[in-house]
Amino acid sequence: MRRKITLKQIARELGVSISTVSKALNNSKEISEDTIQKVQAFAKLYNYRPNNLAISLKSNRTKNIGVIIPDIVHYFFTTVFRGIEQYAKMKGYKVITYVSDESLTKEVINMELLSNGSVDGFIMALSAETQKANDFEHLRRIENLQIPFVLFDRVTDEIDCDKVLINDQEAAYMAVTKFLDNGRKKIALITTAEYFSVSHGREKGYRQALRSYGLPIQEDLILRLPITDLDAEVIHTFFDKNDIDAVLCVNEVFAVYGMNLVQQRGVKVPEEMEFIGFTDGILSKYAKPGLTSMSQHGFEMGVMAARLLIDRIESNLRKVEKPFQTEIIASTLVERESTLN
Repeated sequence: MRRKITLKQIARELGVSISTVSKALNNSKEISEDTIQKVQAFAKLYNYRPNNLAISLKSNRTKNIGVIIPDIVHYFFTTVFRGIEQYAKMKGYKVITYVSDESLTKEVINMELLSNGSVDGFIMALSAETQKANDFEHLRRIENLQIPFVLFDRVTDEIDCDKVLINDQEAAYMAVTKFLDNGRKKIALITTAEYFSVSHGREKGYRQALRSYGLPIQEDLILRLPITDLDAEVIHTFFDKNDIDAVLCVNEVFAVYGMNLVQQRGVKVPEEMEFIGFTDGILSKYAKPGLTSMSQHGFEMGVMAARLLIDRIESNLRKVEKPFQTEIIASTLVERESTLN
């Protein structure tokens, strides 16, 4: 195996300056095409690799961004990640990803691992335990270190930073209005605990839509489930006890499970009971019948989060102050066979 070569050695062998070698390796327009090809061929032949640590110390940047997501099972988070990665790559940044597994402790550890100089900034959605505990001290420490970060989807008003989300209340209102326009009056909500920012917003939209149509809010028609465990017995009991003709679910897992359950009991979907879920992922597309969904446009959310973070990183390097932004991605209703036209 050939021994690794340095910039200084390449410059000496080719009889050019170190600056010329560096520019040629970065395809600078200041350098002739002939020199670029000669330098790059020599570097490849002798297994040249840039010293990224030295570069980051010298430039005060790593060209890495950290991403912390609550889990990798939900389709939504994978689409957000793809959007982040595509935009970051286009801007010359690499992405380092950690999964918090809905744990506050893991979220804190992940942030501390990345804040040791490994990344120029963070993008993250808060874990279930973080929102339940309402504990954001680790984010305040990152603020104090002046490391930029962007929150997406699951956010908090207690931290000033750039944020990207959908208007959950408006999206749920739109979904329930679809049911109401189809003549449904006994509309259930299957959701998670209220401490989740997204679930709180979606429940507000559900209640607002019912009130706007003059319908009473029946608390018995609201089922709260743990985010990490699908309690089949509780769901069975819920449908046994209540007279329901439509169901809004805060994610597609709840919706597809509920829809399969009632169909096994002989309920016709959508003729007798309609379903709408959030996310519009693979489960929604391939469910039987296809699940009408509120699309959160995860890919676009990821692109927007990456753009906000990289803009702030580069503004900070130029010593340009910018106010924090909250970008709202419009949610859209994707109609399939689980609702009537």
